[in-house]
Amino acid sequence: MAWLERAGLVLFAADREASVRFYRDIVGLKLFKATDYVTVLDFGAAYLMIEPGGAAVAGGKDRSQSPMTLRFNVADVAAEAERLRRYGVTVAVAVHDWGTIGTFHDPDGNVCELRNHFDGFFAPAQ
Repeated sequence: MAWLERAGLVLFAADREASVRFYRDIVGLKLFKATDYVTVLDFGAAYLMIEPGGAAVAGGKDRSQSPMTLRFNVADVAAEAERLRRYGVTVAVAVHDWGTIGTFHDPDGNVCELRNHFDGFFAPAQ
């Protein structure tokens, strides 16, 4: 895709403003652009566009309700999980043979994960 300059994800939120506050103020994504209808946040080399029209599920969505996970690669999963907990976010950290993840939910119940970026999985192929 030579024409592709920046990929993006569109997240439809039941309460757009609550989702924007969560991803911007708690998760820490930087504001790229906002209009009356959409908010676009930097998401690494991509963007996360938040629009109205989603559905919220209290307690978190399962894979049939939200078959995608927003993953945030971080240097230290435990430290980032603790930072999110200080904002009242419930984070479950699990250590696997393939890496460590911290799972949490956004205001609509969408699944998000932290993953240790420096565990070797993302190292360039030799």
